[in-house]
Amino acid sequence: MKKKLVLLSMVLVLGIGLFLFLGLNPNSYQYALSRRIPKIIAIALTGGAIAYASMVFQTVTENRILTPSVLGLDAVYVFIQTILIFIVGSEAMARADHRMLFLVSVVAMVGFSVGVLGFILKKVKGNIYLLLLVGIVTGTFFRSASSFVQVIIDPNEFLVLQGRLFASFNNVNTRVLWISFVLLVAAMVYGMSKVKELDVLSLGRDHAINLGVDHKRLVNTMLILVAILISVSTALVGPITFLGILVTNLSRELLKTYQHSYLIPGAMLISATALVYGQLLVERIFVFSTPISVIINFIGGLYFIYLLVRENQL
Repeated sequence: MKKKLVLLSMVLVLGIGLFLFLGLNPNSYQYALSRRIPKIIAIALTGGAIAYASMVFQTVTENRILTPSVLGLDAVYVFIQTILIFIVGSEAMARADHRMLFLVSVVAMVGFSVGVLGFILKKVKGNIYLLLLVGIVTGTFFRSASSFVQVIIDPNEFLVLQGRLFASFNNVNTRVLWISFVLLVAAMVYGMSKVKELDVLSLGRDHAINLGVDHKRLVNTMLILVAILISVSTALVGPITFLGILVTNLSRELLKTYQHSYLIPGAMLISATALVYGQLLVERIFVFSTPISVIINFIGGLYFIYLLVRENQL
């Protein structure tokens, strides 16, 4: 497993090298690197956070085809951005402190995640299908509310809004980037202290309780952690719906272990690698004509369908 992690790290380092230095020349390398380095940091943070949160969420819900995105967090982000532009306008938002707007989005998403999804998990008591159903209904509600506001919004404001609703690494705000770095790294470092408990939790609720794990406290803590990771990463670059389910399952297939001390780093490396090479594809092949979220969601959506079909056949 360690050799596989080293190999994944080498592939990622190669992708970062290509992204940073491909096409540089002596006249423009300073400007090019000043644009590319924040992108790489944002890619690493976003990829790592989504993979980490998705792996933990699957352990908590005891299901390999669920991710926080499936439960409507992306819809909440869209709703928040729509309401902000509808109320204050795009010009006021452009003049506003981006750090304040970023924190507003994060706090609103974390509040929704901890309050609503935490309540749902307590009520469904392991009924994954009911959990998924409630998540889909919640996501549909916020999408419908967003669509209603978008219909009555000014067309010029709607164009600005559309630019905010697709994940993009092209214009990363460095002031927000460093806030995200601190929040995400702090959350992931804290979460790594719980990997042994997550290993036990993956055995199931009853076994975990019998082995001495404070199940309720651990689940609530992990939900807050997941909410922070997904909320910060989504507020930083936008929603990437199916990335989590893609990289977590690839990590399990590649490493074939139950230990989260290997699964989580593996998923993070795969996620960052996919985003790095995906961004290279967007910039060098598609020449920015297609957002990276479209590519990731297309591949991840196909893989999600494959997982559903495979689970049904077992």
